[in-house]
Amino acid sequence: MAGLRFADLQSRPTEFLDLTSVTLEEFQQLVPPFETAYQARMAAWRMDGKPRTARRFTVYKNCPLPTPEDRLLFILTYLKTYALQVVQGRLFGMVQGKANQWIHVLLPTLLAALRTLGDAPARSLPALAQRLGGSAAEAATMVAPREEKPTPIPAPASPLLPMTGRNGASSAPKTLLNRPRVIAARKKTTR
Repeated sequence: MAGLRFADLQSRPTEFLDLTSVTLEEFQQLVPPFETAYQARMAAWRMDGKPRTARRFTVYKNCPLPTPEDRLLFILTYLKTYALQVVQGRLFGMVQGKANQWIHVLLPTLLAALRTLGDAPARSLPALAQRLGGSAAEAATMVAPREEKPTPIPAPASPLLPMTGRNGASSAPKTLLNRPRVIAARKKTTR
């Protein structure tokens, strides 16, 4: 199953931007730290998430994402489109299970690469202030405030539809299943 490849897509910069949200120049700047982070991760971990103990990592010739550019294209496309894993796998020529494994390997790799470049997202207001080189108060003015929780609307005194409860004993015969001689769905009991 052949899929989407960087070599095929690099000649179409607009389509590349649509799929990844980065230009070809930004992509090329991101490839070396991404590949370094990928090699470091694969030296310590296997694709299934278990620690690597025996063989060292090598890229096989039948690998669905053989080049660093293909791996980076895969994860950036996934982050941009958030397609179902089965769709992402089909797009890149693999089954859903393999797409799941690649996503779980490449997401931390991308985050590590962005951290080495200093482009990882800031997760707190002080971290954002430090990154922007200002105070936390100045950074707070740049961040959109969270929407407040809507105030709960009190319930009306009487419901729109009348509520019905049980009318009494059921008319269906009860089957006692806790006796040793009663077997459900048989007319006669056997000893």
